[in-house]
Amino acid sequence: MAGASMKDIKLRIRSVESTKQITSAMQLVAGSKLRRARQRMENTRPYMTAAREVIEDVAAHRDVISPFFRRQANETRCVVVIAGDRGLAGHYNAAVFKLADELIGPDTRVLPIGKKAVDRYARRGANLVCADYVKAEHITAPDCRAMAVRLIEGFLGGEFGCVSLVGTTFVSAMTQDAQVTELLPVTLDEPGGRERPRGQMLMEPGPGALLKAVMPDYLAGCLYGAVCDAIACEMASRRNAMDSATKNAEQMINDLSLHYNRARQSSITQEITEIVAGAEK
Repeated sequence: MAGASMKDIKLRIRSVESTKQITSAMQLVAGSKLRRARQRMENTRPYMTAAREVIEDVAAHRDVISPFFRRQANETRCVVVIAGDRGLAGHYNAAVFKLADELIGPDTRVLPIGKKAVDRYARRGANLVCADYVKAEHITAPDCRAMAVRLIEGFLGGEFGCVSLVGTTFVSAMTQDAQVTELLPVTLDEPGGRERPRGQMLMEPGPGALLKAVMPDYLAGCLYGAVCDAIACEMASRRNAMDSATKNAEQMINDLSLHYNRARQSSITQEITEIVAGAEK
């Protein structure tokens, strides 16, 4: 601010105050949306736990033979990328894209979810499965069911050999972890986990047919749970980013006010000096 006039400093203070009002309002909006998104996310987790246990129970049956548990011959990978609908969310989108870019190659199929993901991979000319899910916040359970059916058809048809999901898991309001989850083939827990009777459950019409029937709902639940997690993470990240921006604006206003007061004091001192000098003549 060296050499800046008092008028310039005052205009700068007003500009930063206007920015502070915007970031503060965005922080409040993100905080309000975070509460709803977090409740929605927590409501999906019991379903996912139960669905996972059903799949594990069926897989534990001694007669089960299913393509859902083995990688297809095709080496092509399909990557589902869940990113945000808007920016100004700190490192949220960058962390997702960094992980996704490590998996995506020239032949990789990409299913982007969220405006940032759709725009990014459409602009890069990626081999998209579809570009229909531009608004992650508006995705419903039926949308995830349609996605699951499309992914299963591609997997069983040999279009791609595996399906990975890149998204963000909500740990706390201050911590969100971007991670990769393998959706297909289904990977089961290592031995030593939940105790269950193996091969003692009677299944009709049979484990293989049962898996084929429930897998679309299971995969749809995985996708819907991941979307709910991602939305909560986006809102938390945006709230934290806007909180930091608001605090930075307050600090900048304090610094500018200090410069303004010093410039004003210097101007007053100079005027007094000139008056005294004129009176002594």
